Amino acid sequence: MNPNETNMNLIEIPVATGPITATVTPPGSKSLTNRALVCAALADGESRLTGALDSEDTQIMLAAWQALGIHIEASADRSELTVAGCGGKLPVSGDSCQHLFMGNSGTSIRFLTAALAACGGNFELDGVARMRQRPIGDLGAALRQLGAAVHCHDGQFPPVVIQSNGLIGGKCVVAADLSSQYLSGLLMAAPLAKQTVQLGIAGAMVSEPYVAMTCSVMNDFGVEVTRSDDGYGVEPQRYQARDYWIEPDASAASYFWALAAITGGDVTVQGLHARSLQGDVDFVRCLEQMGCRVEFQPNAVRVQGGPLRGIEVDMNRISDTVQTLAAVALFAEGPTVVRGVAHNRVKETDRIDDLATELRRMGASVETFPDGLAITPGELRPTVVETYNDHRMAMSLSLVGLRQPGIQISNPGCTVKTYPNYFADLFATYRHPGNCN
Repeated sequence: MNPNETNMNLIEIPVATGPITATVTPPGSKSLTNRALVCAALADGESRLTGALDSEDTQIMLAAWQALGIHIEASADRSELTVAGCGGKLPVSGDSCQHLFMGNSGTSIRFLTAALAACGGNFELDGVARMRQRPIGDLGAALRQLGAAVHCHDGQFPPVVIQSNGLIGGKCVVAADLSSQYLSGLLMAAPLAKQTVQLGIAGAMVSEPYVAMTCSVMNDFGVEVTRSDDGYGVEPQRYQARDYWIEPDASAASYFWALAAITGGDVTVQGLHARSLQGDVDFVRCLEQMGCRVEFQPNAVRVQGGPLRGIEVDMNRISDTVQTLAAVALFAEGPTVVRGVAHNRVKETDRIDDLATELRRMGASVETFPDGLAITPGELRPTVVETYNDHRMAMSLSLVGLRQPGIQISNPGCTVKTYPNYFADLFATYRHPGNCN
């Protein structure tokens, strides 16, 4: 089996013959790449982004800006992007409607909906069938409060139609209980408004570290965000071009840290540290509670596996790593309970019920709740894992195959969304007759 052939319909995971020791550097952060692309595209001058992720989600964002007239040059491996910013005035505008295809990239459609409403013009943003089931109505409602005409299908879902002369500004309230990306999109668009924007929050915020990440990237591109008990304030400002380095993806790193936990191994992920912008670095705290040893180095995070025990944990802040923890939970003593992730039901797939289905097929007992699930390990068995075209389902549940023979991943090519070379990188951490190392 060639681990590079991730476009095949099925891939079997070779069992590791013992604890895995490895040092890895995941590709660049998707979240940082797409935020940096927005800020660079709206900036005055030319920015250079290094360490960028080349994946389906980032390609969708990049292609959209290019279709809107933003000049972007990429290096041969697409890890370095040179972006000629438009200063908030798009080269492509006018009365004709610009149609943009967003695939199933939630960051792209949410960030661009806000940014294009701020730039002004007529646009329609649409995506695949699953995208048309992912809510965006609360973002549209917030943008209407700021003066833009934004309409969603049935008031809630894509396609999104924007007819805007720019944002006036003022006060608005945005729901933050389904996706932090609504708030992040509004924050990045707010400097282009004619007046100061005051953003209030309705509901309990999910994935709060991603909002902090947004504010940090904006600050690096010269825009100041004011945080208060009432929400966020952004005065009219202009983004400034700069050279910007993108750290490795912490969500992707979670698979390699979990690899250490599952095999009792020793894995160091380079390029991340205790002060990384990405909240998903805190996934290692879950592994630490389960019995692993965690070491934060100046520019790396090391995880050493140990006897695993089940835990109860609120993963609201690091919800993209729930599936990774679920894979580890199958090898723990006692149940693992995850709460606080109701918003996982409206991601690429229902990451609570669909995850539970696959864990049960592998042999676990699973109880689901509106905001999470409880996993009790059972006797594992060979399984063809359905991925629901969800990249995180494919990557996380592939880890079960490190110890359980006969784990096959259907549609492994869906990892192209955020990590095209995942299986090659996974197999490169250990040698086995079934791979090409």
